[in-house]
Amino acid sequence: MFKHLKNDIPASLVVFFVALPLCLGIALASGAPLFSGLIAGIIGGIVVGSISGSSIGVSGPAAGLAVIVLGAIATLGFENFLVAVVIGGAIQIILGLVKAGIIGYYFPSSVIKGMLAAIGIIIFLKQIPHAFGYDTDYEGDLDFFQLDGENTFSALGEMLNFISPGAILVTAMSLFILLLWEKVLVKKNDIFKIIPGPLVAVLVGVAYYLLIDPSSLFSIAEEHLVSVPVPEDAASFFGQFTFPNFAALTNPQVWLTGVTIAIVASLETLLCVEATDKLDPNKNVTPTNRELFAQGTGNIISGLIGGLPITQVIVRSSTNIQSGGKTKLSAILHGFLLLSSIIIIPNILNRIPLAVLAAILFIVGYKLAKPALFKQMYSLGKGQFIPFIVTVLGVVFTDLLVGIGLGLAVGITSILIKSYQNSHFLHIEKKEDGGHVVKMTLAEEVSFLNKGAILNELNKLPNNTLLELDVRKTINLNYDILEILDDFAIKSKDKDIEIKLISNKGTVYNPKSFTEFFITKRENAA
Repeated sequence: MFKHLKNDIPASLVVFFVALPLCLGIALASGAPLFSGLIAGIIGGIVVGSISGSSIGVSGPAAGLAVIVLGAIATLGFENFLVAVVIGGAIQIILGLVKAGIIGYYFPSSVIKGMLAAIGIIIFLKQIPHAFGYDTDYEGDLDFFQLDGENTFSALGEMLNFISPGAILVTAMSLFILLLWEKVLVKKNDIFKIIPGPLVAVLVGVAYYLLIDPSSLFSIAEEHLVSVPVPEDAASFFGQFTFPNFAALTNPQVWLTGVTIAIVASLETLLCVEATDKLDPNKNVTPTNRELFAQGTGNIISGLIGGLPITQVIVRSSTNIQSGGKTKLSAILHGFLLLSSIIIIPNILNRIPLAVLAAILFIVGYKLAKPALFKQMYSLGKGQFIPFIVTVLGVVFTDLLVGIGLGLAVGITSILIKSYQNSHFLHIEKKEDGGHVVKMTLAEEVSFLNKGAILNELNKLPNNTLLELDVRKTINLNYDILEILDDFAIKSKDKDIEIKLISNKGTVYNPKSFTEFFITKRENAA
């Protein structure tokens, strides 16, 4: 874990700067104390990062749970809600122990890539208002419909009424530094690989805020800065921790909320695990059952000390990968940075313009949704491109889980269509007497899904046809198909169709019963 310090330390700094406003923004959107979001970020980094088997995944509070958390806190109260977080964590541990993480391996590649591209687009679009100084939507929101009443696109029009020249200038300066660092300076000297460009951009942004006259047109307003809770002393710091009210264990609504958190948090984590493994240049494979165990442990601890629910999150994970993170140390260090910074330098953190962080996320979003990815998926054909683009549109215009569901539905439909098409191979020849010879070769596996395709072909056979039905490669022939063949054997007599059944146990003309033939064949094989 300590072999790549020169990569992991700079990466942890960048992830820290991205995670800080996301933790605060998600807590704000959830109707929870701001400190609860920071607790979740710290636990997600230190605890989950230590237990997880993921090399580059980063965990913390998730925007996908914000609406659930908001409703639960309003209904239950915050202390009772924390009991639900603990319950959700315990259920996740159980899911890990019973190996439910295998579900993560059943998401199609096209859907996962569509999710990544969609999140890249959302990150880019959502940061444009922050880059212009319009901050009504919280940092980290991934849903199309925003809590401020706007949606992803209407917010772009509304921001034109709140343009801040200072924010635009800081965004431009930060983008210049980031691109110069990545495209030019890191290639000139190794020192620029050790000192991350985002850190320099943040320092320049803080200096800009401190040096520009507050009355100037190009000043940065306080509402456009990071806003970390600042405790006056040790007592007020520890006073920010909230503990669950375990008397609420008898409340069925608490248990329902806990189950909901466990299911949604587990799904989002497994999706993120699949996505980060695809982004990982070293192609490490994350053990999904261990990840569920780690997430469950993190959620129990987070709930016990007043934190929000935790998942592995794609924004922080992809930032970690793009910043050069190699091992789990970068995730763990980002957690310690969150902890130490809110204790030691909260006032300095509150001088960071959100425009700087918007610039960092612009780069992250673009890399996730590069035009080259769309071109590649299109070149792979309809079977890959259609589920991909449906997932992209679904995630951008709804939310993560709905978009993934739509992509999966299209992907499954595509598989069914392919199964329908590939149940048999058909070859037609002319006979000398004007009839036809139709050679039909059945696939290895023929199920009820192929029923329609085979029935359609049989019904189209003209009179006076010889049907050569080759089942030598067929291992499993579903009973539904046998019924179709038996029915066809009766109809064929009226249409002067002769059936020649070619199997591994010989050739039979006009079998009386396909069902008996294949059952006997199976019994003999047994």
